[in-house]
Amino acid sequence: MARPSRQGGESLRLALALLALGGAASLATGLLLRPESAPPRLAMLRVAPPAAPEAAPNRLLYRADGAGHFLIDASVNGAPVRFLLDTGASLVALTPEDARAAGLDPDALSYSAVMSTANGAARAAPTRLRSLRLGQLEIEDVPAVVMERPMAVSLLGMSFLDRLQGYSIREGVLSLDW
Repeated sequence: MARPSRQGGESLRLALALLALGGAASLATGLLLRPESAPPRLAMLRVAPPAAPEAAPNRLLYRADGAGHFLIDASVNGAPVRFLLDTGASLVALTPEDARAAGLDPDALSYSAVMSTANGAARAAPTRLRSLRLGQLEIEDVPAVVMERPMAVSLLGMSFLDRLQGYSIREGVLSLDW
């Protein structure tokens, strides 16, 4: 009696193994190249955003923090200032402390403007900033106010953003273009 051939069974197993390996490689490549399509468990493994902005010629990119806010380290008149992006603020608004660091004397300013804020009306002193720098981007002569009362953080408002070629926020990334 002749023995049955194993060659056909081994070929089938090899073909199935190669097909499974190809499918796994294709799935892994797709997940690596398109993280937005990753299953939730894999999405948690993404690397945390960098602390510094990403830069390209005439573009800065900032990632939102866990609460969806954009905190931006900049310099005003050469002094370091941390800003919160606020597209609802008409002007750049400095805390009294940040104004002092930037060479403005809050005690010598005239608080002649009344600003509408989320916490109600607040007095502010109109001024102009000699320079406001974010990384490689510098804007000169920026209209601003110094708030009379302390705030948690200075606000990067429209008087700065309007001087750019454009800005956008998509999928938690702020893009500043000039």
